[in-house]
Amino acid sequence: MQQPDRIIRLNTVLSRTGLSRSTIYRKIAEGTFPVQLRISINGAGWRESDINRWVADPVAWRPPRESDDVR
Repeated sequence: MQQPDRIIRLNTVLSRTGLSRSTIYRKIAEGTFPVQLRISINGAGWRESDINRWVADPVAWRPPRESDDVR
C-alpha cells in the first residue's frame, strides 16, 4: 500500500532546496518550481513528492501535465 503524499510547509522547502523564499516564488512564476497547494485560508504547502522530484533534478523538472496528474 502506497503511503499518502505529505504536505510540507515553506520552512521545510527552504531547508531542503537551499533556495531563498523570493527565489522559490520567482521560480514558481517562471514555471520551474512546483506550485504550492492552498491548505487553509492563510496556509499553503507543497506535495513532498513534488519537492523531492525537483531536488533530484531541478533542471529537468517540469510540472505534471493534467493528463499525468492522477492524484
